[in-house]
Amino acid sequence: MNKVIIDCDPGIDDSLAIMLSLNSPEIEVIGITIVAGNSPVELGFKNAKRILNFLGRLDIPVFAGADRPRKRDYVNALDTHGADGLGESFLPEIEGQEIPEKTAVQFMKEALMTEDISVIALGPLTNLAALIDEAPEAFMSIKRLVSMGGNFRSHGNCSPVAEYNYWEDPDSARLVFQTLYENHGKIEMVGLDVTREIVLTPEILDEIKKVNPSTGDFIEKITNFYFKFHWEWEHIRGCVINDPLAVAQFLDPDILSGFEAFTDVETGGISMGQTVVDSMGFYRKDSNSVIYTSVDKPKFWEMFLTRVLNIEPDVYKNSFGNLILR
Repeated sequence: MNKVIIDCDPGIDDSLAIMLSLNSPEIEVIGITIVAGNSPVELGFKNAKRILNFLGRLDIPVFAGADRPRKRDYVNALDTHGADGLGESFLPEIEGQEIPEKTAVQFMKEALMTEDISVIALGPLTNLAALIDEAPEAFMSIKRLVSMGGNFRSHGNCSPVAEYNYWEDPDSARLVFQTLYENHGKIEMVGLDVTREIVLTPEILDEIKKVNPSTGDFIEKITNFYFKFHWEWEHIRGCVINDPLAVAQFLDPDILSGFEAFTDVETGGISMGQTVVDSMGFYRKDSNSVIYTSVDKPKFWEMFLTRVLNIEPDVYKNSFGNLILR
């Protein structure tokens, strides 16, 4: 079984990704680390606890990490995720769940130096950059690093050219990519080119509520705000759920396909946060990334829905088969 740390900034789609990961027997989530991104770090910590409480998994430790980007000012995404970071569902706080003294970086360092562990990064890469500063050997011992972030040919979601996680902290993203290049490592970039294909539509949500009312009600509460945001800003009927795709790809490498390339991250100016993917090999540099460009949508949805809703494949086919389009 693969041991995994989920580094995230909950966040609506982070929450859905946590739900998928904890319903997947192939992996053991040994801890969740929080970074400032969609939500300020203290709010992200509370939201992680709320999700774990819903799932009955408060045994999983949560650690708070960086509360601001490496260099630039912090800009949250509560306009996208709601005032509480969870779609203004305003779920009750979990009593007796205080932020531990051990930081996210301390936890990562200790865990990574002890055994083989992978990291699924669903937010800005600030915690990982701090790990490079403090313990580069621990960072380079990461078995597999999957990041929801960046974009290749797709337009951005917070600027014309940049995806939010890397735009939020471009300096940390650049350090991660550079460190991997210098040490012959690779990051798997699950960017907007593929995540934009994963849209939770009203029809899918209605069916979710029918087959699993409890989970469906929970998902509806946290995504309702997200639905409104996507319609207002992108005229999408439904909401893009980015982060679960990164978890799904970790679980099944056949869900996404793409290519290897050298990638750098722009840290300033009007293109701040843009991932510069050398797909044509102009720089003559070894690859430091896997860039995913296509997604098997039916395969993703079958994995996500059967696991999160705890239903059998035949129930999935009968309930969702006609709703999931290739």
